[in-house]
Amino acid sequence: VRRSHLQIAAFALGTVGWIMCTISMGLVGWRVWHVDNTTVISSGIAWVGIWKVCFISYLHVSPGYEEQFCHKFKAFESFVPHEIYAAQGLLLIAMILGLVALTATIFALRNIYMGIANKAITHFFLVGGCFFIFSGLCVLIPVSWNFYSVAHNESIAFPPSYHMPSSPVSQEVGAAIPIGIIAVILLLLSGTFSLSYVFPAISNTNMQ
Repeated sequence: VRRSHLQIAAFALGTVGWIMCTISMGLVGWRVWHVDNTTVISSGIAWVGIWKVCFISYLHVSPGYEEQFCHKFKAFESFVPHEIYAAQGLLLIAMILGLVALTATIFALRNIYMGIANKAITHFFLVGGCFFIFSGLCVLIPVSWNFYSVAHNESIAFPPSYHMPSSPVSQEVGAAIPIGIIAVILLLLSGTFSLSYVFPAISNTNMQ
């Protein structure tokens, strides 16, 4: 057990990283657009996520009330930029890889704490560590790509039905990107800790 402290930390960090990856994927605030035409987008701010775009409007509601309107991206719409499609696919893959990594890590830790001296433990930590790292890289790519798009104020040619301008006056990073960055750090650390496991030479002593 004394040799598995880092692997316990790997499981804890991997769990938090996987949860944060899931939260990041679900948030609409990847890119925050500031627009000058407030006829429809009453607040002057729109949130561009990887699944939909949302904004607050006072149209079609009673005075003094506001309503959030969202348009979901349909599959293979030509106006959706590549970084958003990449984020959709890679974050789904990251979730699956992270889940496999957590399962392998739990199984290895279970064997250690039950006193099962089996070199297969090393293989499970190896699988868990590799999948944690792959999961982290799958989050890193879309997070970095979308951050680049924000930094360069890149436009999106929304169709008229979205009531969105093709270019914002300015844009900034939404909450989803820093959450994704933290998820990347935690997943990569988790993978590194899992891979550092060394099967004890005197298993009977160390498994007590």
